[in-house]
Amino acid sequence: MAGTGRPPTDQVGFVRRIGLFQATAINMSQMCGIGPFVTIPLMVAAFGGPHAVIGFVAGAVLALADGLIWAELGASLPGAGGSYVYLRQAFQYRTGKLMPFLFVWTMMLYFPVALSTGVIGFVQYLTYLWPGMTQTQGDLTGLGLIALVVAALWGRVENLARITAVLWCVMIASVLLVIAAAYTHFSPDLAFTYPSGAFELTSSHFWIGFAAGLTIGIYDYGGYNTTAYMGAEIKDPGRNIPRSIIYSVLGIMAIYLLLQIGTLGVVDWEDMLDPENPASSSIASAVMETTWGKGAADAVTVLVLVTAVASVFTGLLGASRIPYNAARERVFFRPFAVLHPRHRFPVLGLLSMGGIGCVAFLIGRHTDLATLIQLLLTVMVLVQALGQIAAVTVLRRRQPGLRRPYRMWLYPLPSVVALVGWLVIYGYADRNSPGRHPIEWSLAWVGAGCVAFLLWARYEKVWPFGPREISEEYLHGADPDTDPGAGAGSVPDPRPDAEGGTGPDAGPGAGPDADPGTGVPAER
Repeated sequence: MAGTGRPPTDQVGFVRRIGLFQATAINMSQMCGIGPFVTIPLMVAAFGGPHAVIGFVAGAVLALADGLIWAELGASLPGAGGSYVYLRQAFQYRTGKLMPFLFVWTMMLYFPVALSTGVIGFVQYLTYLWPGMTQTQGDLTGLGLIALVVAALWGRVENLARITAVLWCVMIASVLLVIAAAYTHFSPDLAFTYPSGAFELTSSHFWIGFAAGLTIGIYDYGGYNTTAYMGAEIKDPGRNIPRSIIYSVLGIMAIYLLLQIGTLGVVDWEDMLDPENPASSSIASAVMETTWGKGAADAVTVLVLVTAVASVFTGLLGASRIPYNAARERVFFRPFAVLHPRHRFPVLGLLSMGGIGCVAFLIGRHTDLATLIQLLLTVMVLVQALGQIAAVTVLRRRQPGLRRPYRMWLYPLPSVVALVGWLVIYGYADRNSPGRHPIEWSLAWVGAGCVAFLLWARYEKVWPFGPREISEEYLHGADPDTDPGAGAGSVPDPRPDAEGGTGPDAGPGAGPDADPGTGVPAER
């Protein structure tokens, strides 16, 4: 149980079999899903011109700075669970299980909202093949897709590693085809002709656009931290977790810049702002039609649709197991730990995530995708992003003897850069989504989580209604860089186990026959 330093009796131990190359590929497969295919027009709208590439660069800087935080925490606390482990270890001394509870609570909203963006992307690209789709038909299509995915997961899921492999191949094929097509018909005048005042740094308009672009950029880079969640399966985690994070951010930044610049060199950026133009909703299809013709555009559209469906499928698989693992560790409501009596999957987690995803999808469809991205990031900032920035400093003070095979470069500069970046995203959220109030909604959700924690803590008789449970297993445990079995199974299991469970950003290699190093669910 959490807080005792002992693994639960049904915990399945992990084998450290994932090397640097595979770890980097896992991160990159998470980062590059349908996201860039639906956000390039949003980025252009945020900046008001082709200088929107600034957003992808800014997102990479924030991802790299925040990634160095994940790198130090992941290298020193290399167990399965990621943020759950870091927040529990850092804040257990004063607030008991509050922070890991709030992490699970916020992820109950964050993951369904993130997955719903993939459903919105699916509907957007489907309109290219079905131009006469009405608003109601689009709504029903998206809800039907979510219901179909829930039904497909309503059972024991085997051999999902193959699904991940297909997703990876389809996603890579989509991106490479669009990039290749763009640069065979590239126009520098389209890509590098900027509107008047594009770089007026004294203008508030520029900084509002920058904040919106930074938000979209970090959304597209989401997934650079996946190997930190899989810390119990990474070989030589003190070296490979930091390197996999850094390499994946730099690699995806190169891909995104090629994609963004190439797209802007084929499609006039003003067309991306016209809601009647296919470029505003199906930019990849528009690029392919302009360059290689309608047949190529239809083919790539199908690839994008497959990527969206696979992302939602594998993402919901992993997300639905988050509350299950926490409840099994006695850090969340006990009913979430109940498995289906026959198929052994967490019923309540799957149904609740699917239901919240449906609501989030409808909100996004009747507002806009940018609002949905603002909402999911503001929720994540308060507990996970800001919490982990504090956790690095708290752990350096509370556990000075903790092994730190990687110490953050130029500490505390990356923490300061990440803090500024996340605060910019949070502070400008309401201005970039006028009338939608993402800040207020995020505060309300976290506030409700605090109330839920008090009710849960009173029932479970833990702090503040009982003693704090202090666990320092990483401080006194074996060195995982020299002992391949060290740390495995000592923290909540975010990966598939013999019961069919996965957790935060868990891999879709679910099922007893799966290789745990084959992949993880896409968020978008």
